[in-house]
Amino acid sequence: MSTLHELLELEKILELGRGHLESRVECVVSAGDKHFPVYRLALGNPDPNLPAIGFFGGVHGLERIGTQVLLYFLRGLITRMDWDNNLHHLLQNMRLVFMPLVNPGGMWQSTRCNPQGVDLMRNAPIEASGKVPFLLGGHRISPRIPWYRGAAGAAMEIENQALCSTVRDELLTHPFSIAVDCHSGFGLRDRVWFPHAHSIDPIAHLADILTLEELFQQNYPNNRYLFEPQSRQYRTHGDVWDYLYLQAQQDKNRIFLPLTLEMGSWLWVKKNPRQLFSLHGMFNPSVEHRLHRVLRRHTIWLDFLMRAAGSFDNWLPKGPHRNRLQERAVARWYRSA
Repeated sequence: MSTLHELLELEKILELGRGHLESRVECVVSAGDKHFPVYRLALGNPDPNLPAIGFFGGVHGLERIGTQVLLYFLRGLITRMDWDNNLHHLLQNMRLVFMPLVNPGGMWQSTRCNPQGVDLMRNAPIEASGKVPFLLGGHRISPRIPWYRGAAGAAMEIENQALCSTVRDELLTHPFSIAVDCHSGFGLRDRVWFPHAHSIDPIAHLADILTLEELFQQNYPNNRYLFEPQSRQYRTHGDVWDYLYLQAQQDKNRIFLPLTLEMGSWLWVKKNPRQLFSLHGMFNPSVEHRLHRVLRRHTIWLDFLMRAAGSFDNWLPKGPHRNRLQERAVARWYRSA
């Protein structure tokens, strides 16, 4: 049995959810003499005519909090299956997919990258337009340097192949889907990023994202999420969500909204400066009460996204109204560009 805590918790949830959860091992990754499964889990109705949502975490091994938030949320769903009729009704009308631990080898080794030294968020076959930050934007110099993309012309890493396979099978086959990928480590504020990361060009679904944000603000007015395209902060090569979003655009009858929850870990360091002396402390809350607060707060966001995906027909903008929202979103997020 693995001694990776997050993987042990995931396997406990699998046992708890027997009879409700569908599971499969997408691939097995090696880190030294250790071997770790990468799981795909699913709940709900697989009918491709229904909406779907996917939850992803642990892409960067140091950012354990993303996996922990998803496991906390998933455990809550499974325990509610015994008594919550409303949840059963919701799951009859949509599909939920989970990959809470995409990079178990990196988490085991306490590295951002996977065991081959590749940053999985710089590894897709997509090139940024214009300048990218040196090293941070993705490079091919050496796997010993952070943000390494992998060798030119090489296939994507097996963890990314598993992620992409899951998205194509479980999300891009549906008329409407959302993906949310949980990360930490940027700034003092929690951000919700959306494509593009490789380009400053506005995407075709800004109206949908703006509506989703406003809906969330109406229901949870005291939240502190900042919505913005990732390119507003910096551009990168090889972004997996840009790669999958562009693939989804080949079918104009389907809507795919990939979102990245970027938890602001600098706030945790500001409140507890001693975390600077810990590699994990720069990306994860180390004080127990703060960890519990983070888990509770982001569960509200994940639950909202699940319900919004399941009811997308009730809020998705259409016709002239959608065009006006698209113009307003472009003016808000791309005025300077």
